[in-house]
Amino acid sequence: MKLLPRSLFGRLVLLFAGALTLALAVALALNLHERHHLLSEASFDRIADHVATTVRLVDRLEPHDRRTVMRLLSRRHHRVSLVRSPPPATAPPRFDGFARALRAALGPAYPVRFLAQPPGGRRVHALAVRLHDGDWVEFTDRGPPARHHWPTRLLVQIALLLGVAILVSLYAVSRVTRPLALFADAARALGRDIRRPALAETGPAEVRRAAKAFNLMQRRLVGFLDSRIRMLTAVSHDLKTPVTRLRLRAELLDDETLRKQLNADLDEMDAMLAGALAYLRGEGSGEQVQPVDVNALAESIATDARDLGQDVLCTAAATAPYPARPQALRRCLDNLVQNALRYGGGAEITVEEGPGTLVIRVSDRGPGLPESELERAFEPFYRVEGSRNRETGGTGLGLAIARDVAEAHGGTLVLANRPGGGLVATVTLPRVAT
Repeated sequence: MKLLPRSLFGRLVLLFAGALTLALAVALALNLHERHHLLSEASFDRIADHVATTVRLVDRLEPHDRRTVMRLLSRRHHRVSLVRSPPPATAPPRFDGFARALRAALGPAYPVRFLAQPPGGRRVHALAVRLHDGDWVEFTDRGPPARHHWPTRLLVQIALLLGVAILVSLYAVSRVTRPLALFADAARALGRDIRRPALAETGPAEVRRAAKAFNLMQRRLVGFLDSRIRMLTAVSHDLKTPVTRLRLRAELLDDETLRKQLNADLDEMDAMLAGALAYLRGEGSGEQVQPVDVNALAESIATDARDLGQDVLCTAAATAPYPARPQALRRCLDNLVQNALRYGGGAEITVEEGPGTLVIRVSDRGPGLPESELERAFEPFYRVEGSRNRETGGTGLGLAIARDVAEAHGGTLVLANRPGGGLVATVTLPRVAT
């Protein structure tokens, strides 16, 4: 549902606050109902006593004194009158509790008839009571409807109770969800630095088990990576001797063309081994993070390329240094520029600020790639037939290493076809920690 908060913290707080509010609302409703019942019973008893006292007083008076007393007892909204003839047909009592209280106060000696409620009258029906001599005393209440006053003190107490309960819930939920936030931060940090410090294995049993499992996973990943690096390093070391022998034998060849081809194959083999080792180790993973002038870095890469006669333009407009691993970030951008030069004949570097991000684009005017190949181009040793072949150079690791560097900084690297032809590689780096 769109109305639900997105975070677990928000949903738990909403659940607890809603449950507490509902429980207190039900308690308040029950309390008000009971309060209304008690007040009604007290009011019925008070009115019944008043009617019984009046009837007994009037019944003891002489007939000529009764009307005088009736006038004295009558008020603006409450009229007491003496009638000789019986009142009209009775109406059922509006409140059973009042009828019981009245009969208990008068006793069987004084019959009671409940009359029709006057329009706009209060909650007690008009009634008539017969005296011993046959006269009837009629009570008519013509006051305004009764007003129900809210129990202010009770409402304030419930509001304070709800506030305290919500505050306690906020504290409890924050303590419960904090380990989840720590796990999320650790997972993001693991993507940037697989050798990050282990999680503290403290807290409740469930949190300790989760932290132990996370640390075990990290150790296994590090062990897996180290074993692959050791294996490739050993292979690289073992290959040096036969490669050296092949170079020596190539120099003994009389065919100049064949000798150059063999040396080119051997150079490519060395480059592939070096690139694979750099990719597995994680380029720049041991560097310290420090502020980097990305404008100067991009200009430096473009200047070095132009010094070699290559066509590289640069437009840099970063507003502040970026905290990065300098050599790793340079390797990332240099790989993208060399990729653009190799397959597009030229490169254009653009550095600009985004909303909370630093965006670096490296564009070319080459043949581009089919849409289905854009993501596969980041796979290690991947080549596109016909455009990315042996003669163009490269090991097929440049884009993979560049993406690893971008992700190690908490960013992303994506490829897209450029309108009019060519590719644009976009590196998006966050300005805040992720």
